[in-house]
Amino acid sequence: MNHAFRLTRGSDLKKEIISYCQKKNIKAGAIICAVGCIQHLHIRLAEAKEYIDKEGCYEIVSITGTLSQEDVHIHIAVSDNTGKTVGGHLKDGTIIDTTCEVVICELKDYVFTREPDSETGYDELVIKEK
Repeated sequence: MNHAFRLTRGSDLKKEIISYCQKKNIKAGAIICAVGCIQHLHIRLAEAKEYIDKEGCYEIVSITGTLSQEDVHIHIAVSDNTGKTVGGHLKDGTIIDTTCEVVICELKDYVFTREPDSETGYDELVIKEK
């Protein structure tokens, strides 16, 4: 099953995606695409040591992620008005400017959860078939 929704100015991208998954009871899903622009960027960069947290006008050029009711794991790439592109792990506080159109594919035969992984030190995706 597929889902589509639109976020408006001032919406927190990550929080709204989580909220949508909770309202629609999506136990396993993947972002197909999201198109729009943001006014505040908050991402974690590779190696989980540095963050970008700043105001600015950015176009979403790519987004991908796995979704569940409890949590999401989303990576985003955005470009500025010079075309410079940066990407990383989406954090709370990435705020929509004029619009963001989100399309999600719900995977009805699966349930996604996250559990601590002693090898990585992170909560990692656990995939269960229904």
